[in-house]
Amino acid sequence: MEFVAIDFETANADLASICQIGLVRYKERLISDTWKTYINPEDEFDPINISIHGINEDTVREAPTLPKVADQLHRHLSEAIVVCHTHFDRVALTQAFVKYGLQMPKCTWLDSARVTRRAWENFAWRGYGLDNVCSFLGYHFSHHDALEDAKAAAFVLLSAMDKIGLDLTGWLDRVRLPIGYSSESGGLGRVGNPEGSFYGEVMVFTGTLSIPRKLAADMASKLGCEVTEGVNKKTTMLVVGDQDIKKLAGHTKSSKHRKAEALILEGQAIKILRESDFRQLVNMAEIE
Repeated sequence: MEFVAIDFETANADLASICQIGLVRYKERLISDTWKTYINPEDEFDPINISIHGINEDTVREAPTLPKVADQLHRHLSEAIVVCHTHFDRVALTQAFVKYGLQMPKCTWLDSARVTRRAWENFAWRGYGLDNVCSFLGYHFSHHDALEDAKAAAFVLLSAMDKIGLDLTGWLDRVRLPIGYSSESGGLGRVGNPEGSFYGEVMVFTGTLSIPRKLAADMASKLGCEVTEGVNKKTTMLVVGDQDIKKLAGHTKSSKHRKAEALILEGQAIKILRESDFRQLVNMAEIE
């Protein structure tokens, strides 16, 4: 498990006016790298912002501008899972890169505020600001220092992983689902969303998945698939855990897998795909 948590402070109400960057990289739940730097935003400092973070024109007078650290940001963020608390930091970086005509790093963003709202019922609808959540969790930090805030966002994510039992991949999937979803309620059967891209398909899951079956079933339902617990004459798609699909032919496969293959030999149209390919279908549907 590896991810980067990031935070920015800004000089004024323009989110592009980044004046401090804080970044921390976690590998196997341990900090493997940190980076903090002031940035000269080439913009005015609003007294309100100064009162919040204590950074002013004198602080950044000799600091680099954003283009001077763009390559370093690309090295840290490109192809990474990037965690921030609320979307303001993501927007700030995007706006700053647009301001200078720079190309944004290609990365996967995960909002730890969205994670918070799904992990703790008391924060589902209010009070999920970083300072408030960390106070609840007993984590003390210097708020509005970019590196401290980045570490705090990472702590929130790690705490949510422990509480709910989802790994990083699981949370990337979970934040796409409604806040009220519970992996402890109901069976696997689902009715397909009539507006989903795969409405009319009947899907079954088998093998060891990287996420809870009930979470996978909700994702399939959102795609439009009806989800059933067993393979039958109506089944059109079988999703197999990535490790299971690599097993040798014969009885090392699950009974569902073997039954699906038998039905295919009888002429039934069943598509067998890996879990990772299923999740890619979900991702593609998200951006349509």
